Amino acid sequence: MGHRVRAGNQPAPAGLWGTPLEHEQTIPEQPKEGESAPEADTSVPRRRAGRTALLIAGAAALGVLAGTVTGYAVQYHREPTALPPLAQQKMAEAKPQAMGDATTRRSINANRWHKADEELAKKLLEVPGGAKTEFSGASPVDMFSAAYFEDASGGLGGLLSSRVQSIASVEWSESDRNFVEINLLRFHDRDGAEDFQKGIEDYMPTQKYAGNAGKEVPGVPEDFGHLWIDSKAHEEPGYHPLRGSRAVVRRGDIVMSVEYTNNRGEIDESTLVDLVKRQMERL
Repeated sequence: MGHRVRAGNQPAPAGLWGTPLEHEQTIPEQPKEGESAPEADTSVPRRRAGRTALLIAGAAALGVLAGTVTGYAVQYHREPTALPPLAQQKMAEAKPQAMGDATTRRSINANRWHKADEELAKKLLEVPGGAKTEFSGASPVDMFSAAYFEDASGGLGGLLSSRVQSIASVEWSESDRNFVEINLLRFHDRDGAEDFQKGIEDYMPTQKYAGNAGKEVPGVPEDFGHLWIDSKAHEEPGYHPLRGSRAVVRRGDIVMSVEYTNNRGEIDESTLVDLVKRQMERL
């Protein structure tokens, strides 16, 4: 420790005034030779580096937030920008035309057909020469149901539940005596086609239709085809006796129905079988 001295280098009498506190200087004790100087005091806390990083990050976040708010405020007062249309505003469709000699069921309902229907229509048997064509081509399911089923709505529901995909039909007449109608129905899978086939086989033997069990189609397995010829002709006063025949054949997911009717009460089974074979060849 150092020695306290007065300004005049005269030692103060210790017993007279006590230890002096004012006007004194403290002379530090000099280190002896060979001794190192005392280490610096390291007890002063260092400045934290993390606090600076937090301040910078906070300022950046506030800057982004302020910029976003400013952008929304500016955009709010601007007029809305019109966007280009995402889809075609008007679909291309056939223009309606006045009816004439060339008007057909196909041309009247031109907007109800799908290009995929044409693939099935191409498989239809061609109308023989000299016969009068009543219709030939694809047929919408609702139009087919209206002409085919007694209960059009029930028949339509059955076809839709069986997942029918497309229908094609051809109708012609010969000498105003023989009438032929062939319908091809393609379903989503074989289950739907089999359901439609079995439905025909269930009601055809009843008295309202053929009135007999029918027989197998030559060359077709029993589970895949059957034919019927009406047991008797249907007669009404003032009309020729009408007698019909029918065959149904399933091939994959397509069901073929062939109807051959004669308005003189005469049915040749070989004519029906020939129609069936020729149509099967087209498939």
